[in-house]
Amino acid sequence: MRSHAALPHVAAVLAARESLRIVAFGSSSTEGIGASSRSASYPSRLEANLKTILQQETVTVVNRGVGGDDVDDMMRRIVPDVVDSHPDLVIWQTGSNDPLRHVPLGRFIEETRAGIATMHRAGIDVVLMEPQYCATLNGTTDGATFRQAVRDLGTELHVPVIRRFSLMQRWLASGRLTPAQLLAPDGLHMADGGYAALAEDVAGEILAAAGASSAPAAVINSPVISPRS
Repeated sequence: MRSHAALPHVAAVLAARESLRIVAFGSSSTEGIGASSRSASYPSRLEANLKTILQQETVTVVNRGVGGDDVDDMMRRIVPDVVDSHPDLVIWQTGSNDPLRHVPLGRFIEETRAGIATMHRAGIDVVLMEPQYCATLNGTTDGATFRQAVRDLGTELHVPVIRRFSLMQRWLASGRLTPAQLLAPDGLHMADGGYAALAEDVAGEILAAAGASSAPAAVINSPVISPRS
C-alpha cells in the first residue's frame, strides 16, 4: 500500500529501519558559507540531529552545495551530484542566487519543475527550501517573487517546502537568535546559530512530512508546506 505521507519513500525507509540517505543540494547556504567550519553547516548538523532523534547511526546527509550556483548551474549537476548518489531524499535549497543574477523567472520555474521531475522519476523524495531572510535579498525587487515561486511549485507538485524566510523571521521575533547569531557579517549567509536552528527545524519537518511517530509535536505547526492529500 502506498504511503499517504508527503515523503512516501522516506516513510517506507523509516518504517523498515533501513539506512536513510539524504542529499542536501543547493548553493552557499547548503555548502555552509558563513559557518565557522564544515561541521557547523546545516547538512552536517542535520545528520547529527536525525541520528539522535531516530536513535540510529545509519543516517547519511551528503553535502552537495556549491556557493554561487543558480538554477542553471544546479541543473547541470543534478544527475551526477544527486541522482547518481541514489538518495532517499533530496533537500533542494534554491532561489537565492537567481534574483541576484537576474535569471528569468520563467526559466527558473521551468528548470526547477524539470529537476523535481527528474528526481521523482528516479524514485527520490524531494523537499524544497526557499531563500533566506537577509538584507541582501530583501533589498532586491525579485527576492520575494522567487521565494513565492518556490512555494507555488511546492503546491503545484505536492512537494514540501521549508519556508526558511519565515523560520528566520520567527527565530528573530521570538528571541531564539540574535541577528549576529543568525547571519554572518556579510549580511547574506547564515552564521553558526542560524545553521544550527535550521538543521533542528528541518529534521523535525522531514520527520513530520514522512509521518514519523518520532517527529517532535512542535513541528506540526511549523511553516512547512505539505500539500499532498
